[in-house]
Amino acid sequence: MSEREPFRIQIKVRMYELDMLGHLNHAVYHSYCEVARIEGLAKAAGGATPIEEQHIAPVLLASTITYRREIRMGETVEVTADATFGPGKTFQIEHRIYKADGTVSAELVCTIGLMDLARRKLVDDPRGRFERAGYDLKVLSTAE
Repeated sequence: MSEREPFRIQIKVRMYELDMLGHLNHAVYHSYCEVARIEGLAKAAGGATPIEEQHIAPVLLASTITYRREIRMGETVEVTADATFGPGKTFQIEHRIYKADGTVSAELVCTIGLMDLARRKLVDDPRGRFERAGYDLKVLSTAE
């Protein structure tokens, strides 16, 4: 396991994100993780959009979430994003949502690919594509 910390952001829970039980709506957990992915990619790219300039974009292919502790209005949570690259056309990003006291509220694992926007097909070697486009892979992945 790496000693480096994964990319993380803080998000404050807003009233309109709650469900009828008074805790964070299940779909909002996914949205928070998406925000972390987008912000992590932007930071790794140094604010540029080199992948998109090649007409390639990340696409979510699957996600699995495990809920551990409820989140309520007014709480501020930290959301992490940590990519794992392997062979093939897809990679995974693991997210954890932490409450202010450090308790894990949820864990989400996403399978992502890079899609050629003209062909509507996944491209090979997403790690290499990010690297060649100038992304700082250490921002995206503690394994790098």
